[in-house]
Amino acid sequence: MKYAIIIADGAADKPIAELGGLTPLQAAVTPNMDLVATTGRLGTAQTTPDGWLAGSDVCTMCLLGYDPTVYHTGRAPLEAAALNVPMGASDWVFRVNLVTVGADKTPDEGLMLDHSAGAISDAEARTLLAGLTEFWSQHEPEVMASVRLYPGVSYRNIMVDASGRVYRGVRTTPPHEIPRERWDLHLPRGEGAANASADVLNRLMELSLQFLPTHPVNVERTARGNRAANMAWAWGQGTRPAMPSFHARFGLRGAMTTAVDLLAGIAGLIGWTRLSVPGATSYHDNDYAGQGRAACAALDTHDLVCCHVEAPDEMSHQGDWKTKVLAIEAIDREVVGPLLAKLRSFGDEQWRALILPDHYTLCGTRKHDATPVPFAMSGAMVRGHRTGPFSEASAGEADLHVTEGHELMEFFLRSGLPSVRQRG
Repeated sequence: MKYAIIIADGAADKPIAELGGLTPLQAAVTPNMDLVATTGRLGTAQTTPDGWLAGSDVCTMCLLGYDPTVYHTGRAPLEAAALNVPMGASDWVFRVNLVTVGADKTPDEGLMLDHSAGAISDAEARTLLAGLTEFWSQHEPEVMASVRLYPGVSYRNIMVDASGRVYRGVRTTPPHEIPRERWDLHLPRGEGAANASADVLNRLMELSLQFLPTHPVNVERTARGNRAANMAWAWGQGTRPAMPSFHARFGLRGAMTTAVDLLAGIAGLIGWTRLSVPGATSYHDNDYAGQGRAACAALDTHDLVCCHVEAPDEMSHQGDWKTKVLAIEAIDREVVGPLLAKLRSFGDEQWRALILPDHYTLCGTRKHDATPVPFAMSGAMVRGHRTGPFSEASAGEADLHVTEGHELMEFFLRSGLPSVRQRG
């Protein structure tokens, strides 16, 4: 058996007035996704456990078959794993975004404007991070003696605190969850001993406001009409996770293509191969066809391949419903279509495909949403009681609703099949 999973990150949405009351999934032309839905099975999966925030860390872990309430220790350590960042058992790891906040004496003063600093380039971000590290070391030498920063992709960076400080109990906020809200109301907070640790983060974040706005990189970005990366935002802390391999759990060897370190980190932790696609990005300039080709090729050497595409999520965070529709159509055309053709080459009843977002991301609010996500699967022994185009509404009217999202993987791999071939 061969398996393919396509994760259209954040593709699910609520109806949008400008689309005539349709969602982007409904408005997009997606003949390949619709084929999977109409010839297979539709349903929904609760990928956000009760009491958790709907984030790609939690939701992707869940849909890949790992219960976040058991395995999740924080978002940042998952991304650090993709970058091969050294993590001691007692180290605390943070995600540090370069963000855009409203400048003083402007109408947007004090607001969180962009969690990605206008999709800042890798080179610009690395230059800023190097300068910020030096500035922090000058002004907080005791703190920085045990803190290291590591550049990631674009606005995403990692910070490791090996001081022994404990950040359990410190509340941090994802910047993409507070668009156009006052950022000072969402700074790290804690009670008791956690308050002192939160104060360390606050001092560093406040210092970034002194250094970043006047840096030559930001001066040039502003002159070009781009958003300045004028603040560093720490969040998503956690400690090194321990997860059993996918092969140990399900007897299958997997591979993933993704442009996002978070997903690559999860893939690495469960023993999957990361597929190299040089043109893969988080935005609509993504090499969709390149990801599709890499996924198809990996099916020759792996039992399961997962293609994760970030663009719909990023477009939702920008409130750009037009480009979100185009991104969904590109995924259908360049990823789903080729993968279905490749799967069929292995013979009838020898494959299965699963298509779903990890979570909703709403263009209207520019935030994630914990509504159970739609999924469509087809292939060997997959038969549904209700068919229709792949959409939130069609999936909601189906008969299969997985309330424990981490159980969906077991259903996808094994339901109706006598066995799963294992490789040594």
